[in-house]
Amino acid sequence: MTVGGNAPIAVQSMTKTDTRDVKATVRQIKELEDVGCDIIRPAVPDMEAALALREIKKQVKIPVIADIHFHYQLALESIAAGVDGLRLNPGNIRDREKVALIVKAAKERQIPIRIGVNFGSLPPVGQIGKFGGLHRHTDGVNKLAKADEATEGQFSVVDHMVATALWEISILEDLDFDLIKISLKAFDVPTTVEAYRRLAYMVPYPMHLGITEAGTAKAGSIRSAIGLGYLLYEGIGDTIRVSLSADSKEEVQAGYEILKSLNLREKGSTLVACPSCGRADVDVIKLANTVDALLQEKNYNVKVAVMGCEVNGPGEAKDADVGIAAGVGRAIIFRKGQKARVVEESAMLSALMEEIELVVADQQI
Repeated sequence: MTVGGNAPIAVQSMTKTDTRDVKATVRQIKELEDVGCDIIRPAVPDMEAALALREIKKQVKIPVIADIHFHYQLALESIAAGVDGLRLNPGNIRDREKVALIVKAAKERQIPIRIGVNFGSLPPVGQIGKFGGLHRHTDGVNKLAKADEATEGQFSVVDHMVATALWEISILEDLDFDLIKISLKAFDVPTTVEAYRRLAYMVPYPMHLGITEAGTAKAGSIRSAIGLGYLLYEGIGDTIRVSLSADSKEEVQAGYEILKSLNLREKGSTLVACPSCGRADVDVIKLANTVDALLQEKNYNVKVAVMGCEVNGPGEAKDADVGIAAGVGRAIIFRKGQKARVVEESAMLSALMEEIELVVADQQI
């Protein structure tokens, strides 16, 4: 698939299986394909995992990106296995000659390389491009000021991240290689946002966005939405990954919700639901969550509104493909802004789902 330019922003994830377990990894990738994942990235910790990519690649449809750290040989073997791209970490593959070997092989296959800068594995301060460096506790990185702490003229972690990216970009450009993507991830949202902003105006390459180690499904989705939302709203970003301590399917679903909230992708369903209050005449929370679960199973491309009273209900429901505004003992079902029917409270869920099915059927005509 195309990344960058006018192409849709791609949603990607990482497998959380042992890549050496081909059967489990393929099963997880296919599950992610089913929920709309555009790109998948398996970890390649050793040669056995690199070799397993050959069989994995044969059994899946979406592009497979090999996630490489430390050992350049793993990148070379992954390329030979037929992967669609690489992620290299300039913080732990710092030997220019080894990077050149990887670039040569990628150039022959015409596959892209993502320069994956990560705060947690930056090269030592003052030693970008040098290898055999220092332990993280003595490399000086943690002493650098973050984006919202740095004073004017102070060398910050953002400066170090950008300099690290530019160092590896220069190697690839010197080798006449321009199939480049870039990421500059940190857990700290202001640092991540500022690093991307700064580099986006310096280079022409597609940006892969992410907040690294964002956290659990709830907290991590919020942190990612804020960080990625800032950048996407400014027009920065071509692919995204929401990094969660959760099932990879939740990463993909959160990614699409972020894009849909900015009107950047319309894949899958969108649920508009009132938060409920003392005016609600039905259990809106239960109804909304039940409808959301059913829509996730179906993966329909529809906008559905679930409302619990007469204040905002009818208006919001009319803006959706299908909507329900519940009252005392009954509910109004709207379709494409028009009242479709009035049903008893006991039948409102089934009536709503029937109306959704009709809209979906019309979409397919």
